[in-house]
Amino acid sequence: MFAVIRTGGKQYRVSPNDVIEIEKIAGNPGDMVELSEVLLLGDGGAATTGSPTVSGAMVAAEVVEQKRGDKIIVFKKKRRKGYRRTKGHRQELTALRITEILTGGKKPSKAAAKPAPTKAKAAEKAEAKADEAAAKEAPAKKAPAKKAAPAKKAPVKKTAAKKAPAKKAPAKKS
Repeated sequence: MFAVIRTGGKQYRVSPNDVIEIEKIAGNPGDMVELSEVLLLGDGGAATTGSPTVSGAMVAAEVVEQKRGDKIIVFKKKRRKGYRRTKGHRQELTALRITEILTGGKKPSKAAAKPAPTKAKAAEKAEAKADEAAAKEAPAKKAPAKKAAPAKKAPVKKTAAKKAPAKKAPAKKS
């Protein structure tokens, strides 16, 4: 099943367990968000379109993280006028994981909010904690101090011979 939703002035095609980046919306990581502007619902060959939205349809999502996008450079110039302006911009983004697509006015289930962690992820977390603990216990070795190199003499600069200023021609008498 998939849905086309509208948020932040853009449209996104989403399915359950998809991770999308949208323009910033309120919420902390782990919060559940309901996106109610569903423009189209599809299930296999059948599709339901809204006018403008599908009534009773909603998409439930979990906020994964709040972050900022890549920097965009805005450069303005008017030739031959000496006018140049540079400005940067970074868009605030929210990463969402789509948990479920709901129809018929149903409410999102809380169980769908957090999928069960896999054994591999749990093992990685335990291994990472063990590595951090070992790193804290072992003091870091300092590198031996480097010997100072002998100072080099600066080359002597040669000065050019100064020329006498040019003589001005005497003014003509009339």
